[in-house]
Amino acid sequence: MPIKLAIFDLDGTLCDTIEDLANAVNISLSTLGYPTHTVQAYKYMVGSGIPNLIYRALPEDKKSDAEVEKAKAIMLDYYKDHFADKTYAYSGIPELLQKLKNNGIHIAVCTNKAHDMAVKVIEKIFGSTFSLVIGKSDGRPLKPDPFSVNEIMQHFGVSNTETVFIGDSGVDIKTALNSQTTPIGVLWGFREKQELKENGAEHFAAAPNDIFAIINKL
Repeated sequence: MPIKLAIFDLDGTLCDTIEDLANAVNISLSTLGYPTHTVQAYKYMVGSGIPNLIYRALPEDKKSDAEVEKAKAIMLDYYKDHFADKTYAYSGIPELLQKLKNNGIHIAVCTNKAHDMAVKVIEKIFGSTFSLVIGKSDGRPLKPDPFSVNEIMQHFGVSNTETVFIGDSGVDIKTALNSQTTPIGVLWGFREKQELKENGAEHFAAAPNDIFAIINKL
């Protein structure tokens, strides 16, 4: 088993966070007097950070930087107290993480979620399972830029050929390819298999334990 590091996306890969995110943005939109969206619709808005999520959710004639900032402040004020109301780890994920660790594989999280919120979600759901979580912070480019993945590999002293990147969206697959790591697309997240394939995924996991089987064959 040459793989030594498994890097996971957070939203839609490790955890189902969509209802809490949707509720927080809808609270913001309602407060500003704007129409809200369904939880299903938000599955196609998330993945590129909070500002982009807010931008996509705002009405077409309100998509300004000033309005994004105003809506984001309301959204985050609500979300910081309600980020785990409905959020949960997908079935089989905790067992997979333990299995990877038991087999000497490092695990880390790389997400476009704001860093402080990513740490809070991971600690709430997984405790101290992950030794390294990297989210969006000032000066750090968003995925699919490989910057954070490269930093994680350097932290563990692992090469790209020894690393898999696991996610549920085209952004995650592009992140893996941009960092020259092996992408694994998960099929239980927010996006469809077709999006993963179109962005270059060749390995697909229908259930968490499939990830271990894929890694074992690489």
